[in-house]
Amino acid sequence: MPRFAPLPLAAAAAAFAFHSLAAAADPQWGNWRGPNYDGSSPETGLPEKFSKEENVAWSADMPGPAASTPAIAGDRVFVSSADPKTEKLWALCLDRKTGKELWKKEVGKGFQQDNRSNYASPSPVTDGKIVVFFYGTADLVCFDVAGDEIWARNIQKDHGDFAFLWTFSSSPLLHGGKLYLQVLQRDTAVSGRGKPEGNESYLLAMDPATGKDLWKHVRPADAVSESLEAFSTPMPYTHGGREELIIAGGDCITGHDPETGKEIWRWGTWNPEKIGHWRLVPSPVAGAGVALACAPKGAPVYAVKLGGSGKAEVAWTSEANKDVTSDVATPLFYDGKFYILAGEKRDKTLSCVDPKSGKVIWSGVIPSRAKMETSPTGADGKIYLMSHSGEVYVVKAGGSEFKILHQTDMGERGDADTRSSIAAANGQLFIRTNAKLFCIGE
Repeated sequence: MPRFAPLPLAAAAAAFAFHSLAAAADPQWGNWRGPNYDGSSPETGLPEKFSKEENVAWSADMPGPAASTPAIAGDRVFVSSADPKTEKLWALCLDRKTGKELWKKEVGKGFQQDNRSNYASPSPVTDGKIVVFFYGTADLVCFDVAGDEIWARNIQKDHGDFAFLWTFSSSPLLHGGKLYLQVLQRDTAVSGRGKPEGNESYLLAMDPATGKDLWKHVRPADAVSESLEAFSTPMPYTHGGREELIIAGGDCITGHDPETGKEIWRWGTWNPEKIGHWRLVPSPVAGAGVALACAPKGAPVYAVKLGGSGKAEVAWTSEANKDVTSDVATPLFYDGKFYILAGEKRDKTLSCVDPKSGKVIWSGVIPSRAKMETSPTGADGKIYLMSHSGEVYVVKAGGSEFKILHQTDMGERGDADTRSSIAAANGQLFIRTNAKLFCIGE
Protein backbone atom coordinates (compact mmCIF):
# COMPACT_ATOMS: atom_id res chain seq x y z
CA MET A 1 0.00 0.00 0.00
CA PRO A 2 1.28 3.50 -0.68
CA ARG A 3 2.49 5.55 2.23
CA PHE A 4 1.04 8.98 2.80
CA ALA A 5 4.17 11.14 2.98
CA PRO A 6 4.11 14.47 4.82
CA LEU A 7 3.72 17.31 2.35
CA PRO A 8 7.25 18.73 2.72
CA LEU A 9 8.72 15.31 1.92
CA ALA A 10 6.22 14.74 -0.88
CA ALA A 11 7.02 18.17 -2.34
CA ALA A 12 10.74 17.46 -2.27
CA ALA A 13 10.22 14.11 -3.95
CA ALA A 14 7.99 15.72 -6.56
CA ALA A 15 10.52 18.45 -7.31
CA PHE A 16 13.21 15.83 -7.84
CA ALA A 17 10.91 13.75 -10.02
CA PHE A 18 9.90 16.74 -12.17
CA HIS A 19 13.53 17.78 -12.59
CA SER A 20 14.79 14.29 -13.42
CA LEU A 21 11.99 13.65 -15.92
CA ALA A 22 12.20 16.96 -17.78
CA ALA A 23 12.83 15.10 -21.05
CA ALA A 24 9.82 12.80 -20.68
CA ALA A 25 7.68 12.20 -23.75
CA ASP A 26 4.57 14.21 -24.56
CA PRO A 27 1.40 12.17 -24.12
CA GLN A 28 -0.28 10.91 -27.28
CA TRP A 29 -3.38 9.83 -25.32
CA GLY A 30 -2.96 11.41 -21.91
CA ASN A 31 -6.52 11.26 -20.59
CA TRP A 32 -9.58 9.14 -21.19
CA ARG A 33 -10.94 11.33 -24.03
CA GLY A 34 -7.63 11.77 -25.80
CA PRO A 35 -5.41 14.71 -26.78
CA ASN A 36 -8.30 16.97 -27.83
CA TYR A 37 -10.53 16.06 -24.86
CA ASP A 38 -13.31 15.08 -27.27
CA GLY A 39 -12.54 11.46 -28.18
CA SER A 40 -10.56 12.36 -31.32
CA SER A 41 -6.89 12.02 -32.24
CA PRO A 42 -4.76 13.30 -35.14
CA GLU A 43 -3.22 9.84 -35.50
CA THR A 44 -2.91 8.41 -39.01
CA GLY A 45 -2.02 4.99 -40.36
CA LEU A 46 -4.25 3.22 -37.87
CA PRO A 47 -5.29 -0.36 -38.63
CA GLU A 48 -8.71 -1.06 -40.07
CA LYS A 49 -8.60 -4.86 -40.11
CA PHE A 50 -7.57 -6.84 -37.02
CA SER A 51 -8.62 -9.59 -34.64
CA LYS A 52 -7.20 -11.33 -31.57
CA GLU A 53 -4.75 -13.07 -33.88
CA GLU A 54 -4.36 -10.65 -36.81
CA ASN A 55 -2.34 -7.40 -36.74
CA VAL A 56 -1.61 -7.73 -33.01
CA ALA A 57 1.66 -6.19 -31.86
CA TRP A 58 1.19 -7.70 -28.39
CA SER A 59 -1.37 -8.52 -25.74
CA ALA A 60 -0.97 -8.43 -21.97
CA ASP A 61 -3.01 -10.16 -19.30
CA MET A 62 -4.79 -7.83 -16.87
CA PRO A 63 -5.25 -8.62 -13.14
CA GLY A 64 -9.00 -8.18 -13.57
CA PRO A 65 -11.71 -6.17 -15.32
CA ALA A 66 -11.90 -2.37 -15.42
CA ALA A 67 -13.80 0.26 -17.36
CA SER A 68 -10.78 2.57 -17.40
CA THR A 69 -9.14 3.60 -20.67
CA PRO A 70 -5.32 3.36 -20.99
CA ALA A 71 -3.20 6.52 -21.03
CA ILE A 72 -0.17 6.58 -23.35
CA ALA A 73 2.93 8.77 -23.29
CA GLY A 74 5.89 7.91 -25.49
CA ASP A 75 6.76 4.25 -24.96
CA ARG A 76 4.78 3.87 -21.73
CA VAL A 77 1.19 2.65 -21.39
CA PHE A 78 -0.58 3.24 -18.08
CA VAL A 79 -3.63 1.24 -17.09
CA SER A 80 -5.56 0.59 -13.89
CA SER A 81 -7.15 -2.68 -12.82
CA ALA A 82 -9.10 -4.32 -10.02
CA ASP A 83 -8.40 -7.93 -9.00
CA PRO A 84 -11.63 -9.75 -7.99
CA LYS A 85 -9.71 -12.60 -6.30
CA THR A 86 -7.38 -10.59 -4.06
CA GLU A 87 -9.52 -7.41 -3.96
CA LYS A 88 -6.46 -5.34 -4.68
CA LEU A 89 -6.43 -2.20 -6.83
CA TRP A 90 -3.48 -1.91 -9.18
CA ALA A 91 -1.67 0.77 -11.15
CA LEU A 92 0.32 -0.69 -14.05
CA CYS A 93 2.83 0.56 -16.59
CA LEU A 94 3.63 -1.44 -19.74
CA ASP A 95 6.22 -0.97 -22.45
CA ARG A 96 4.41 0.25 -25.55
CA LYS A 97 6.72 -1.58 -27.93
CA THR A 98 6.63 -5.01 -26.29
CA GLY A 99 3.78 -5.10 -23.75
CA LYS A 100 6.28 -5.99 -21.03
CA GLU A 101 5.25 -4.95 -17.54
CA LEU A 102 7.59 -2.18 -16.40
CA TRP A 103 6.01 -1.68 -12.99
CA LYS A 104 2.94 -2.62 -10.98
CA LYS A 105 1.84 -0.90 -7.77
CA GLU A 106 -0.85 -1.80 -5.28
CA VAL A 107 -2.72 1.42 -4.52
CA GLY A 108 -5.80 0.33 -2.61
CA LYS A 109 -8.09 -2.41 -1.33
CA GLY A 110 -11.50 -3.45 -2.59
CA PHE A 111 -13.17 -4.61 -5.77
CA GLN A 112 -16.71 -3.29 -6.12
CA GLN A 113 -19.52 -1.48 -4.35
CA ASP A 114 -22.24 -2.74 -6.72
CA ASN A 115 -22.53 -5.49 -9.32
CA ARG A 116 -22.47 -3.17 -12.35
CA SER A 117 -18.93 -1.79 -12.10
CA ASN A 118 -15.80 -1.89 -9.96
CA TYR A 119 -13.47 0.57 -8.30
CA ALA A 120 -11.08 0.70 -11.29
CA SER A 121 -13.50 2.54 -13.58
CA PRO A 122 -11.77 5.98 -13.58
CA SER A 123 -9.01 6.35 -16.18
CA PRO A 124 -5.43 7.37 -15.35
CA VAL A 125 -4.08 10.67 -16.61
CA THR A 126 -0.52 11.62 -17.61
CA ASP A 127 1.44 14.60 -18.91
CA GLY A 128 4.42 12.41 -19.82
CA LYS A 129 6.27 13.27 -16.60
CA ILE A 130 3.84 12.04 -13.98
CA VAL A 131 0.83 9.74 -14.02
CA VAL A 132 -2.13 10.02 -11.64
CA PHE A 133 -4.48 7.14 -10.82
CA PHE A 134 -7.87 7.50 -9.13
CA TYR A 135 -10.22 4.76 -7.89
CA GLY A 136 -13.80 4.56 -6.65
CA THR A 137 -12.45 4.06 -3.12
CA ALA A 138 -11.28 7.72 -3.36
CA ASP A 139 -7.61 6.71 -3.46
CA LEU A 140 -5.68 9.23 -5.56
CA VAL A 141 -2.02 8.37 -6.22
CA CYS A 142 0.68 10.10 -8.27
CA PHE A 143 3.78 8.37 -9.66
CA ASP A 144 6.60 9.51 -11.86
CA VAL A 145 6.72 7.56 -15.10
CA ALA A 146 9.48 5.36 -13.65
CA GLY A 147 7.02 4.11 -11.02
CA ASP A 148 8.25 6.01 -7.96
CA GLU A 149 5.40 7.30 -5.81
CA ILE A 150 5.37 11.08 -5.49
CA TRP A 151 2.32 11.49 -3.29
CA ALA A 152 -0.90 9.74 -2.29
CA ARG A 153 -4.12 10.80 -0.59
CA ASN A 154 -7.73 9.71 -0.10
CA ILE A 155 -10.34 12.27 -1.13
CA GLN A 156 -13.00 10.87 1.22
CA LYS A 157 -10.68 11.20 4.21
CA ASP A 158 -9.94 14.80 3.31
CA HIS A 159 -13.35 16.00 2.06
CA GLY A 160 -15.92 13.63 3.54
CA ASP A 161 -17.47 10.32 2.51
CA PHE A 162 -19.01 10.13 -0.95
CA ALA A 163 -22.81 10.00 -1.13
CA PHE A 164 -23.43 7.81 -4.19
CA LEU A 165 -25.82 4.93 -4.77
CA TRP A 166 -23.47 3.52 -7.43
CA THR A 167 -19.67 3.34 -7.49
CA PHE A 168 -18.15 6.78 -8.03
CA SER A 169 -16.07 6.82 -11.21
CA SER A 170 -15.22 10.32 -12.46
CA SER A 171 -11.73 10.45 -14.01
CA PRO A 172 -9.19 13.07 -12.93
CA LEU A 173 -8.14 15.81 -15.34
CA LEU A 174 -4.53 17.02 -15.63
CA HIS A 175 -4.57 20.32 -17.52
CA GLY A 176 -2.86 23.71 -17.49
CA GLY A 177 -0.59 22.87 -14.56
CA LYS A 178 -3.46 21.76 -12.31
CA LEU A 179 -5.05 18.46 -11.36
CA TYR A 180 -8.85 18.56 -11.25
CA LEU A 181 -11.42 16.20 -9.78
CA GLN A 182 -15.17 16.71 -9.68
CA VAL A 183 -17.46 15.14 -7.08
CA LEU A 184 -21.14 15.61 -7.94
CA GLN A 185 -23.06 13.70 -5.28
CA ARG A 186 -26.28 13.52 -3.28
CA ASP A 187 -26.99 16.10 -0.60
CA THR A 188 -28.26 13.36 1.73
CA ALA A 189 -26.87 9.98 2.74
CA VAL A 190 -27.60 6.88 0.66
CA SER A 191 -27.15 3.27 1.83
CA GLY A 192 -25.21 4.55 4.83
CA ARG A 193 -22.79 6.58 2.71
CA GLY A 194 -22.28 10.31 3.16
CA LYS A 195 -23.61 12.65 5.83
CA PRO A 196 -27.32 12.42 6.70
CA GLU A 197 -27.70 15.84 5.03
CA GLY A 198 -25.58 18.71 3.77
CA ASN A 199 -23.23 16.81 1.42
CA GLU A 200 -21.82 19.27 -1.13
CA SER A 201 -20.96 18.73 -4.78
CA TYR A 202 -17.68 20.35 -5.73
CA LEU A 203 -14.85 20.85 -8.19
CA LEU A 204 -11.42 20.37 -6.62
CA ALA A 205 -8.13 21.75 -8.00
CA MET A 206 -4.82 20.36 -6.75
CA ASP A 207 -1.13 20.97 -7.29
CA PRO A 208 0.06 17.96 -9.33
CA ALA A 209 3.53 18.23 -7.80
CA THR A 210 2.33 17.73 -4.22
CA GLY A 211 -1.33 16.70 -4.32
CA LYS A 212 -2.15 19.67 -2.10
CA ASP A 213 -5.48 21.44 -2.58
CA LEU A 214 -5.33 24.74 -4.45
CA TRP A 215 -9.05 25.49 -4.17
CA LYS A 216 -12.43 23.85 -3.79
CA HIS A 217 -15.45 25.28 -5.59
CA VAL A 218 -18.87 24.18 -4.37
CA ARG A 219 -21.24 23.52 -7.29
CA PRO A 220 -24.89 23.61 -6.23
CA ALA A 221 -27.75 22.08 -8.22
CA ASP A 222 -31.54 21.90 -7.94
CA ALA A 223 -31.75 18.19 -8.77
CA VAL A 224 -33.02 15.69 -6.21
CA SER A 225 -31.93 12.25 -4.94
CA GLU A 226 -30.03 10.13 -7.47
CA SER A 227 -30.29 12.87 -10.11
CA LEU A 228 -27.62 14.76 -8.15
CA GLU A 229 -25.16 11.92 -8.83
CA ALA A 230 -22.87 12.30 -11.86
CA PHE A 231 -20.11 10.04 -13.16
CA SER A 232 -18.95 12.49 -15.81
CA THR A 233 -15.50 14.10 -16.08
CA PRO A 234 -14.81 17.84 -16.48
CA MET A 235 -13.64 18.77 -19.98
CA PRO A 236 -11.51 21.81 -20.93
CA TYR A 237 -12.46 23.85 -23.99
CA THR A 238 -11.41 27.20 -25.42
CA HIS A 239 -13.96 29.29 -27.28
CA GLY A 240 -13.48 32.88 -28.41
CA GLY A 241 -10.14 33.01 -26.59
CA ARG A 242 -11.71 32.04 -23.25
CA GLU A 243 -10.76 28.73 -21.68
CA GLU A 244 -13.34 26.94 -19.57
CA LEU A 245 -13.90 23.71 -17.71
CA ILE A 246 -17.27 22.27 -18.68
CA ILE A 247 -19.15 20.12 -16.17
CA ALA A 248 -22.37 18.14 -16.65
CA GLY A 249 -24.43 16.69 -13.81
CA GLY A 250 -27.14 17.51 -11.31
CA ASP A 251 -29.61 18.14 -14.17
CA CYS A 252 -27.51 21.02 -15.53
CA ILE A 253 -24.35 21.88 -17.49
CA THR A 254 -21.96 24.63 -16.36
CA GLY A 255 -18.79 26.40 -17.50
CA HIS A 256 -16.07 27.31 -15.00
CA ASP A 257 -12.92 29.42 -14.83
CA PRO A 258 -10.05 26.89 -14.66
CA GLU A 259 -7.99 29.27 -12.51
CA THR A 260 -10.53 29.69 -9.73
CA GLY A 261 -13.42 27.30 -10.35
CA LYS A 262 -15.84 30.22 -10.47
CA GLU A 263 -18.98 29.47 -12.47
CA ILE A 264 -19.20 31.50 -15.70
CA TRP A 265 -22.44 30.15 -17.17
CA ARG A 266 -25.12 27.57 -16.55
CA TRP A 267 -27.91 25.90 -18.46
CA GLY A 268 -30.61 23.61 -17.10
CA THR A 269 -32.67 21.72 -16.84
CA TRP A 270 -33.31 18.61 -18.93
CA ASN A 271 -35.34 17.36 -15.98
CA PRO A 272 -38.04 19.96 -15.24
CA GLU A 273 -40.21 17.37 -13.49
CA LYS A 274 -37.36 16.67 -11.05
CA ILE A 275 -37.36 12.92 -11.65
CA GLY A 276 -35.25 11.48 -8.85
CA HIS A 277 -33.41 8.63 -10.56
CA TRP A 278 -31.75 10.44 -13.50
CA ARG A 279 -28.08 10.01 -12.55
CA LEU A 280 -25.77 11.31 -15.29
CA VAL A 281 -22.93 9.31 -16.86
CA PRO A 282 -21.83 10.96 -20.16
CA SER A 283 -19.24 13.72 -19.93
CA PRO A 284 -19.79 16.93 -21.86
CA VAL A 285 -18.12 17.34 -25.25
CA ALA A 286 -17.61 20.63 -27.07
CA GLY A 287 -17.04 21.61 -30.69
CA ALA A 288 -18.01 24.27 -33.21
CA GLY A 289 -19.23 26.68 -30.55
CA VAL A 290 -21.55 24.36 -28.63
CA ALA A 291 -21.26 21.91 -25.75
CA LEU A 292 -23.39 18.77 -25.66
CA ALA A 293 -25.19 17.59 -22.56
CA CYS A 294 -26.71 14.11 -22.89
CA ALA A 295 -29.78 13.74 -20.73
CA PRO A 296 -30.20 10.15 -19.44
CA LYS A 297 -32.74 7.36 -19.88
CA GLY A 298 -33.49 7.98 -23.58
CA ALA A 299 -33.99 11.74 -23.15
CA PRO A 300 -32.66 14.23 -25.75
CA VAL A 301 -29.18 15.61 -26.30
CA TYR A 302 -28.94 19.38 -25.74
CA ALA A 303 -26.45 21.62 -27.58
CA VAL A 304 -25.69 24.65 -25.40
CA LYS A 305 -24.19 27.79 -26.93
CA LEU A 306 -20.72 28.69 -25.68
CA GLY A 307 -19.21 32.14 -25.18
CA GLY A 308 -21.82 33.68 -22.91
CA SER A 309 -22.16 34.28 -19.20
CA GLY A 310 -24.92 33.77 -16.70
CA LYS A 311 -27.83 31.83 -18.17
CA ALA A 312 -26.74 30.00 -21.33
CA GLU A 313 -28.95 29.31 -24.35
CA VAL A 314 -29.72 26.09 -26.18
CA ALA A 315 -28.79 26.01 -29.88
CA TRP A 316 -30.73 22.81 -30.62
CA THR A 317 -32.03 19.60 -29.12
CA SER A 318 -32.31 16.11 -30.59
CA GLU A 319 -35.87 15.60 -29.39
CA ALA A 320 -37.21 15.19 -32.93
CA ASN A 321 -34.94 12.18 -33.48
CA LYS A 322 -35.17 9.52 -30.79
CA ASP A 323 -32.07 7.75 -32.15
CA VAL A 324 -29.93 10.70 -31.03
CA THR A 325 -29.63 10.02 -27.32
CA SER A 326 -27.02 8.58 -24.97
CA ASP A 327 -27.47 7.22 -21.47
CA VAL A 328 -23.81 6.27 -20.85
CA ALA A 329 -21.45 6.87 -23.80
CA THR A 330 -19.86 10.30 -24.15
CA PRO A 331 -20.25 11.62 -27.71
CA LEU A 332 -17.30 12.11 -30.04
CA PHE A 333 -16.44 15.36 -31.83
CA TYR A 334 -14.29 14.54 -34.85
CA ASP A 335 -13.49 16.40 -38.05
CA GLY A 336 -16.28 18.91 -37.54
CA LYS A 337 -19.06 16.48 -36.66
CA PHE A 338 -20.58 15.00 -33.51
CA TYR A 339 -21.00 11.22 -33.29
CA ILE A 340 -23.56 10.08 -30.72
CA LEU A 341 -23.98 6.45 -29.65
CA ALA A 342 -27.31 5.18 -28.36
CA GLY A 343 -25.95 1.89 -27.07
CA GLU A 344 -28.62 0.85 -24.59
CA LYS A 345 -31.43 0.38 -27.12
CA ARG A 346 -32.29 -2.93 -28.78
CA ASP A 347 -30.97 -1.41 -32.03
CA LYS A 348 -27.67 0.20 -31.06
CA THR A 349 -27.46 3.35 -33.15
CA LEU A 350 -24.53 5.59 -34.08
CA SER A 351 -25.52 9.00 -35.48
CA CYS A 352 -23.44 11.61 -37.28
CA VAL A 353 -24.78 15.05 -36.37
CA ASP A 354 -24.12 18.53 -37.71
CA PRO A 355 -22.97 20.72 -34.77
CA LYS A 356 -24.54 23.93 -36.06
CA SER A 357 -28.08 22.71 -36.67
CA GLY A 358 -28.39 19.34 -34.95
CA LYS A 359 -29.37 17.81 -38.28
CA VAL A 360 -28.71 14.08 -38.50
CA ILE A 361 -26.41 13.49 -41.48
CA TRP A 362 -26.63 9.73 -41.14
CA SER A 363 -27.63 7.16 -38.59
CA GLY A 364 -26.88 3.44 -38.59
CA VAL A 365 -27.43 0.34 -36.48
CA ILE A 366 -24.48 -1.47 -34.90
CA PRO A 367 -25.32 -5.21 -35.12
CA SER A 368 -24.47 -6.13 -31.54
CA ARG A 369 -26.74 -7.99 -29.13
CA ALA A 370 -24.77 -6.66 -26.19
CA LYS A 371 -25.05 -3.19 -24.74
CA MET A 372 -22.59 -0.58 -25.98
CA GLU A 373 -21.45 1.86 -23.30
CA THR A 374 -17.96 2.57 -24.55
CA SER A 375 -17.39 6.12 -25.79
CA PRO A 376 -16.55 6.37 -29.52
CA THR A 377 -12.99 7.15 -30.62
CA GLY A 378 -12.28 9.01 -33.87
CA ALA A 379 -9.00 9.00 -35.79
CA ASP A 380 -7.60 8.40 -39.29
CA GLY A 381 -11.03 8.74 -40.90
CA LYS A 382 -12.49 5.98 -38.74
CA ILE A 383 -14.59 5.57 -35.60
CA TYR A 384 -13.83 2.77 -33.16
CA LEU A 385 -16.41 1.33 -30.73
CA MET A 386 -16.68 -1.69 -28.45
CA SER A 387 -19.61 -3.59 -26.95
CA HIS A 388 -20.07 -5.04 -23.46
CA SER A 389 -18.97 -8.45 -24.75
CA GLY A 390 -15.79 -7.11 -26.37
CA GLU A 391 -16.97 -6.84 -29.98
CA VAL A 392 -15.10 -4.04 -31.75
CA TYR A 393 -16.62 -2.13 -34.67
CA VAL A 394 -14.83 0.16 -37.11
CA VAL A 395 -17.12 2.69 -38.81
CA LYS A 396 -16.23 5.10 -41.60
CA ALA A 397 -16.21 8.69 -40.33
CA GLY A 398 -17.88 11.50 -42.25
CA GLY A 399 -19.50 11.04 -45.63
CA SER A 400 -23.20 10.95 -46.36
CA GLU A 401 -24.01 7.43 -45.22
CA PHE A 402 -23.27 4.96 -42.42
CA LYS A 403 -20.74 2.25 -43.28
CA ILE A 404 -19.18 -0.45 -41.10
CA LEU A 405 -15.64 -1.13 -42.29
CA HIS A 406 -14.80 -3.99 -39.95
CA GLN A 407 -16.04 -5.93 -36.94
CA THR A 408 -14.29 -8.46 -34.75
CA ASP A 409 -14.61 -10.10 -31.33
CA MET A 410 -11.76 -9.11 -29.00
CA GLY A 411 -13.39 -10.42 -25.81
CA GLU A 412 -13.46 -13.82 -24.20
CA ARG A 413 -16.44 -16.15 -23.92
CA GLY A 414 -18.80 -14.93 -21.22
CA ASP A 415 -17.40 -11.41 -21.12
CA ALA A 416 -19.80 -8.69 -20.01
CA ASP A 417 -19.73 -5.04 -18.90
CA THR A 418 -16.70 -4.16 -21.05
CA ARG A 419 -16.76 -0.35 -21.08
CA SER A 420 -13.22 0.89 -21.78
CA SER A 421 -12.84 3.29 -24.68
CA ILE A 422 -10.27 2.57 -27.38
CA ALA A 423 -7.12 4.72 -27.32
CA ALA A 424 -5.01 5.65 -30.37
CA ALA A 425 -1.30 6.50 -30.20
CA ASN A 426 1.85 6.04 -32.29
CA GLY A 427 -0.10 4.52 -35.19
CA GLN A 428 -1.58 1.86 -32.90
CA LEU A 429 -4.83 1.06 -31.13
CA PHE A 430 -5.04 0.08 -27.47
CA ILE A 431 -8.07 -2.07 -26.68
CA ARG A 432 -8.81 -2.93 -23.06
CA THR A 433 -11.11 -5.92 -22.59
CA ASN A 434 -11.96 -7.55 -19.29
CA ALA A 435 -9.00 -9.91 -19.38
CA LYS A 436 -6.41 -8.34 -21.70
CA LEU A 437 -4.91 -5.18 -23.11
CA PHE A 438 -4.29 -5.47 -26.86
CA CYS A 439 -1.91 -3.31 -28.85
CA ILE A 440 -3.07 -3.39 -32.48
CA GLY A 441 -0.83 -2.36 -35.37
CA GLU A 442 2.89 -2.41 -36.06
